[in-house]
Amino acid sequence: MINVRVRDYLRETNLVQSRLFIALLLIFTLASILVFRLSHLQIVEYDRLETLSTKNRIRLEPLPPVRGQIYDRDGKIIVENIPMFSLEVIPDRVKNMKSLLNAVGEDVELSERELTRFKKMIKRRPGFEPQLLKTNLSDEEASRFAINQHRHAGISLKARLQRYYPFGEEMGHVIGYVGRISPKDLDRVSEAEYRGTDYIGKLGIEAFYEHDLLGKVGYEQVETNAHGRIIRQLSEQLPTAGKNLYLSIDTELQRFTRELMGDYRGAVVAIEPASGEVLALVSNPTYDTNPFVNGIDVVSYQKLRNSEEHPLLNRALYGRYAPGSIIKGFMALVGLEAGFGTGRETFCNGWYTLPDSTHRYRCWNKTGHGTVNLHKAITESCDVYFYDLAVKLGIDRINPGMSRFGFGVKTGVDLPDEPSALLPSRQWKERTKGAPWYPGETVISGIGQGYMLVTPLQLAAAVATLANRGRRFVPHLVKAVVDPTTGGREEVAPLMVDNVKLKSQSFYKEIIRGMVSVVHGKRGTARNMGLDSPYRIAGKTGTAQVIGIRQDEKYEEENVAEKFRDHSLFIAFAPVEKPRIALAVVVENGGSGSRTAAPIARKVLDYYLLPRDDNSPESPSTTTEKREG
Repeated sequence: MINVRVRDYLRETNLVQSRLFIALLLIFTLASILVFRLSHLQIVEYDRLETLSTKNRIRLEPLPPVRGQIYDRDGKIIVENIPMFSLEVIPDRVKNMKSLLNAVGEDVELSERELTRFKKMIKRRPGFEPQLLKTNLSDEEASRFAINQHRHAGISLKARLQRYYPFGEEMGHVIGYVGRISPKDLDRVSEAEYRGTDYIGKLGIEAFYEHDLLGKVGYEQVETNAHGRIIRQLSEQLPTAGKNLYLSIDTELQRFTRELMGDYRGAVVAIEPASGEVLALVSNPTYDTNPFVNGIDVVSYQKLRNSEEHPLLNRALYGRYAPGSIIKGFMALVGLEAGFGTGRETFCNGWYTLPDSTHRYRCWNKTGHGTVNLHKAITESCDVYFYDLAVKLGIDRINPGMSRFGFGVKTGVDLPDEPSALLPSRQWKERTKGAPWYPGETVISGIGQGYMLVTPLQLAAAVATLANRGRRFVPHLVKAVVDPTTGGREEVAPLMVDNVKLKSQSFYKEIIRGMVSVVHGKRGTARNMGLDSPYRIAGKTGTAQVIGIRQDEKYEEENVAEKFRDHSLFIAFAPVEKPRIALAVVVENGGSGSRTAAPIARKVLDYYLLPRDDNSPESPSTTTEKREG
């Protein structure tokens, strides 16, 4: 039997048609996807892709502004910008960063500190922005790199301006310095304002006036080749230079005062009473700020930071000291205002005791001053008089009375992070110590001991207020701000924060009369300091204990370690009739105020008030060995 296979044309036709349908459907789907993608690229993402395409040949380069310069009151430049070479990397144009850094390291020395900082910054900033790798290249390094630059894609040698401090040590604590922008800095500033800029003010005037000094960044649009090299400039928006600052500081006075301090630790602050302008602000020892601009090496920084002399501490602003007897004039004003008149007398036999107590609060004059009135108490710095006055006033009147002259509050000076120091009160002690206020603490508050702390700047501002007979100005360092583009000059007007009006202006006259006797009187504690002065000085000595002395002990300086010896203080203003300068001198462990601080003050006053050709820096002289208030 023969089997004949009959083809099923209908089935085959249906099979072919179904396969054709699937193929057409697949083609249609793929074509739809392609059309959709093309439409999306051409319409939806057109702007973005055009920008990306343009960036292959056109890019924006930030133009850093020229940082404002700083001058002293006479127009002498004290902070300037000098040219230097630096290496900048555009990370997006580097294929292998590790290889690039190794290759560059063959031509230029790259420290571990520089590499670490660079690696941190490229993670924080956009990859298309130039990132600073190394600055302040030597001429030899710059030449060597320039020869081999063609081998290093993505890195270029740039000529930029760098901050330079001609008076690095003399002005270090006033000006501060700029340093490399750190990731921590970027957390508190606008990155847009610092495009193309690698420095920011870290301390002092540089930090406080950062906004004025910085300027405004500019941009240029440039065309590049395939290797990222600039072919031509297409357009530009010029940067705006930072403003120039004119300080109230007298550079020569600043330099002279620092030389006077020699090896002493301490501070001197001088202010023009009528305006609050700071004429000198010296902290000693000091340091050169220039190495900090590009990052000081670890060994040098550790040496400064670990030094027992603490050169990094701005003692004039941040140093806090017990004021000792220099506050007696202000205490007397508080007493006069409270009704304890000039005729009030106290008998001083060398010590003071509270009722029902055997504890003796000693006077610096162990044999006593006898019967003492206000004038004699200030002139001879009688401790017993002010012990008794403090007890009669009480801490609840002492605190608000002294605060009127700026004690315990910030002066408002144009420097960052000013402390308020400390003017104790009953409430303060309960809040911070969890203990009540004791009568003995009131006693020693009368001579500036105990919890009370002041800064040299506060002392200078307070004595300037006294020189002004109550007019209290905010001390300031910037005298004028100048726009280098327009030449416009904005003067900083004196700002009077308060006018300390007393019940009678004669109170000021009485205290100043006593302070004049301190310097020019026969029994004044600073009488040697005032000898042969061609002008009249009002001053007050102060000696602040660093360590306590037990009742049965006798203070003998030669038997006390130098770091535990008394601090020497002196405040003054001159000429008395028309004050031109008020100052505060603090010498750490310098002994009595009359012996160390007062002679320094006299030389500073002479240098400022007398023709300078007749003055020459000399070391402080010794005038008397007595531990006078």
